[in-house]
Amino acid sequence: MRLTRYTDYAMRVLLYLGRQPGELASIAAIARAYAISQNHLMKVVNDLVNAGYLESVRGRNGGIRLARPPQEINVGELVRHTEDDFDLVGCGACVIARACGLTSVLDEALLAFLKVLDGYSLADVLARKGDFSHLLVPVDAPQQVRR
Repeated sequence: MRLTRYTDYAMRVLLYLGRQPGELASIAAIARAYAISQNHLMKVVNDLVNAGYLESVRGRNGGIRLARPPQEINVGELVRHTEDDFDLVGCGACVIARACGLTSVLDEALLAFLKVLDGYSLADVLARKGDFSHLLVPVDAPQQVRR
């Protein structure tokens, strides 16, 4: 199963903000920290705000932050929200789809994949791996190249 870049960016934003719950961060700071396109990130952030994952604060000292505590953000729910299509194979256009047993096997595998993700919150993911503190930079910090 391969997730889209959109889902990848959404998870990166949530991981970044989850390391500093309640604090505001700019899209520019997150984009710099991960060395990714600020324009792409703006689209993802807008969607996450509209979906209730993030809160946006406008103004000079504004930014974004988690709208809910990390333990209330379910990874499976987020992936379902950010992914448009879960077809592992284009079975709908296949001439043998009605007789093929692989379709049900792939559907079962997808359900198992999502069930595992449903078992984790953002807090669980943050607790499983190392320190992201080197990515956290103040909103007004000068742009630096990250290694």
